[in-house]
Amino acid sequence: MTASALLNAMVAAALKAGDSLSHDFANLGALEIQTKAPSDFVSAADLRAEEILFEELTRIEPGVSFHMEERGRVEGAENAGGAVWIVDPLDGTTNFLHGIPHFAVSIGLERDGELVAGVVYNPANGEMFSAGRGQGAFLNGARIQVAKRTRLEDCVVVTGIPHRGRGNHETFLNQLTRVMRAVAGVRRGGSAALDCAWVAAGRYDAFWEGALQPWDLAGGVALIREAGGVATDMEGGACVLEAGSIIAGNAIVHTAMQDILQ
Repeated sequence: MTASALLNAMVAAALKAGDSLSHDFANLGALEIQTKAPSDFVSAADLRAEEILFEELTRIEPGVSFHMEERGRVEGAENAGGAVWIVDPLDGTTNFLHGIPHFAVSIGLERDGELVAGVVYNPANGEMFSAGRGQGAFLNGARIQVAKRTRLEDCVVVTGIPHRGRGNHETFLNQLTRVMRAVAGVRRGGSAALDCAWVAAGRYDAFWEGALQPWDLAGGVALIREAGGVATDMEGGACVLEAGSIIAGNAIVHTAMQDILQ
């Protein structure tokens, strides 16, 4: 399958899962919801969307391994060439369950440890972000790029706030204090996948967050890099998914944010 055909198939899978989420979003009162950990929820909507993605992506490339939020690790065939689908069927579950239309399907494809394609789709507003290695990044078919601002005092940045039962609150508050003093504004969207996508589209100038999982980041990191941005872990390393932390933006803003956060 060609790179463009692969990306089109990923988009189609995200659309199908998004249709399921849209139906459930319109019927939130009927959803079965479970608590995995403090302030960490999973609903029947997550599980239905993940099942759709598993079936659709398996059809695209049989034998490829999966790393999924709810299903976990599913090992594929030995001849699959080290490829892994990294999937979050519903990034921003808390937003979703509160009727906030800011959530996403996120799909990343990794081959031999390198991200080669990513899709992030918000079915609530129909925004489909996609990127393939060497092909650029797109929003609903139109090319996107990271913002060109270089002075932090002009920048709007986004982060994730650690909730009850998660993360080191004191460390985050220290980081936030330093960043607030340097930038034009700080936002909190509630979906790491969309935070990455909005950096890729130039809406946010930078994104930082810790204590993340690979499925939170895979699709979005592919977008940022293909949109001309830099995405590293907090220490500046390229292995963002393994580290579980991220600083992202254009090259100049990324460096400035890293200096502040360290």
